[in-house]
Amino acid sequence: MTPDAQMPSPPFPSTDNAVLGLIVGCAIESVRSGEATVEEAILHAAVHGWSEGHVQGEDECPVCDFRGGLAEDNARG
Repeated sequence: MTPDAQMPSPPFPSTDNAVLGLIVGCAIESVRSGEATVEEAILHAAVHGWSEGHVQGEDECPVCDFRGGLAEDNARG
């Protein structure tokens, strides 16, 4: 899948999401500093990344109550 391809609705945040970038950066730094193991950092990033995707999805489609494909009138890109 290309980076500009449409992703399904949450829990998948867009790759340019600023909060997702912060989550990944913090995970990397926590491993480098010895504050967390690789497994702990991955788990933390996965959970918080999912949460950010959920928030982003609610912002883009506040009336959606589904998971899966994009709403027909949503032009996410």
